[in-house]
Formats: sequence, structure tokens, C-alpha cells
Amino acid sequence: MRLTTRALCGAARAAWRESFPLDGRDVARWFPGHMAKGLKKMQSSLKLVDCIIEVHDARIPLSGRNPLFQETLGLKPHLLVLNKMDLADLKEQQKIIQHLEGEGLKNVIFTNCVKDENIKQIIPKVTELVGSSYRYHRGENLEYCIMVIGVPNVGKSSLINSLRRQHLRKGKATRVGGEPGITRAVMSRIQVCERPLMFLLDTPGVLAPRIQSVETGLKLALCGTVLDHLVGEETLADYLLYTLNRRQLLGYVQHYGLGEACDDIASVLRRVAVKLRKTQKVKVLTGTGDVNVVQPNYPAAARDFLRAFRSGVLGPVMLDRDLLQGPPVAEP
Repeated sequence: MRLTTRALCGAARAAWRESFPLDGRDVARWFPGHMAKGLKKMQSSLKLVDCIIEVHDARIPLSGRNPLFQETLGLKPHLLVLNKMDLADLKEQQKIIQHLEGEGLKNVIFTNCVKDENIKQIIPKVTELVGSSYRYHRGENLEYCIMVIGVPNVGKSSLINSLRRQHLRKGKATRVGGEPGITRAVMSRIQVCERPLMFLLDTPGVLAPRIQSVETGLKLALCGTVLDHLVGEETLADYLLYTLNRRQLLGYVQHYGLGEACDDIASVLRRVAVKLRKTQKVKVLTGTGDVNVVQPNYPAAARDFLRAFRSGVLGPVMLDRDLLQGPPVAEP
């Protein structure tokens, strides 16, 4: 079947703007009680911090990072950890690194905190960064205090737990969830290493008050940085289908036994719902009497489609592939 890859439709853009305003009004409404205060709390803890680890999703290495982090948190040594590398198509990893270097980010580590991949690189890199900064000459305090920051649901707490497994052989210190908003406040210090003595501060995820574009917002939502119902599960499923077809990533066809690719989200969700038996019988009044009609549960099918993508069942994906085609941004 020949697919006619659609441009992002006006309806999806309108639904996104309605669910997640681009003008930044009332950012705190998505995570009441902590997001609006998150940056202020981080700032107040800065005097205790020797280095900052920013965690972001490896599927969107060039999109959606909060620019206020750099403005607010100053010139502390900075390590970017691109987590969930197992879910990302990293065939062009070198291009990603070149782009980030062009933005001034010279210290980047790709990780999979679930399987502790590349976690052992982090403590030596942090030690090196702090050792080459002015902090190294403050001999009165030999311990390290590291702040972990990032947008919601990129694996900040998972990183802390992974570091503890690797260096302390201890279990979970922070709660981990599959949806944004689990960490509600800047926590007390959590030890992650004995030699060197190192503590980490877990922080709540904080989104930028202004999203760069509709598509950047959809990428963030697709990776789970906002609760699905705030954008609309079917809107996200539509964008996911558009993305997979555009990249010729057709694993969903085999996973759901669809037979062939399709670019109509209603048709795909209908077939997914039938396959998963997410249907219900409803009575429809006609001129000849009541008729029982099988109606697909579209929201349930959309949730399963999104869950399959986020768990990696549909295969690895690079949502920022278009951005990698342009030249790296020159460092000012």
C-alpha cells in the first residue's frame, strides 16, 4: 500500500493549542503544587551544589529541554544525560553529539537506567567536571553535592536509583513512575556513592513556560512529559501514527496484525480496538426498531497504541531526525 504521508493536520494543532497553550499561561496547572515553584526551590539549593546533571529523553535529544535551566541555575558544571537510549534509534548518534556540541553541551552520556547501561560513566565524569572547576580548591568540604534536573518523566529518579545500585549496592531511594509528576518537591540529599562521597538532589520535572512549536509540544507529550488526557490520547495517537509512517517504521502493522500500513487514525484505532476486544454493544434506534451495533473503544485503543510505543514494542525511534538534517548550531 502506498501511504500518503499527511502534513500535521490543522485539527491536531488546534487540539494541542487548546490542551497545552503555547503562551505559557498558568504552567503550574499541569502539576499543581510543585512545577511553578520548582525553579525557585532549585535556585535556593544552588549554594549547596557542585555540579548539575540534566536528564532528558534520548528520543528527543534536540527538542524540549527547558532553556530556563541554564539561565536560572548559572554556570555550575553541567552534564547532559540522555536517558532511555534503548527506546531511541541512535544510528546517527554522532550527529546528535555534534549538534549538542554546537549548542555548547560538550559533556553528554547516553544511558538506559532500567538496565544500568553506561551508568558507571557518570560518577567519574562528574568528578572530572567538579575537579576542573573553581570548587576543586575549596578544601573544607570533600563531599560532592549534585542536583538532578530535567523536564518531567525523563528518568531523573530512575537515574538516582541506578547509581545507588551500581555504587552502593542498595535499592530504591526515590519513587519512580511511568507518568509525569511523581517527584513533587526538591528532596533531601540522597547518597549515591561512597568513594568519592557523593549526594544527589532529586527535583521535580519542570517544563519550559513557552513551548517552541506545536510539534515540539507533541514530541514532549508523546514521550510522556505531560499527562495524556491534557493533550488528548487520540490526538497523540494520530501524531504517533503520522510519525511512524513518515519514518517508514511500520512495526505497528505486525504488532497489531493489521495486514498493511494505514494513515487514517480512526481506521487504525478501530482495528486495534477489535483485536484487543475493546468494544461494546450499543443499541441504535432505527426506523425498524432497535439494532445492536458493536462500537470500538477508541480511547482504550489509543492508550494501548501509545503504551506500545513508549515501551519500545514498536521499535526504536528518533523523533528529532528532521532536526539532525540541518547543520549544527554554532556556539556563540
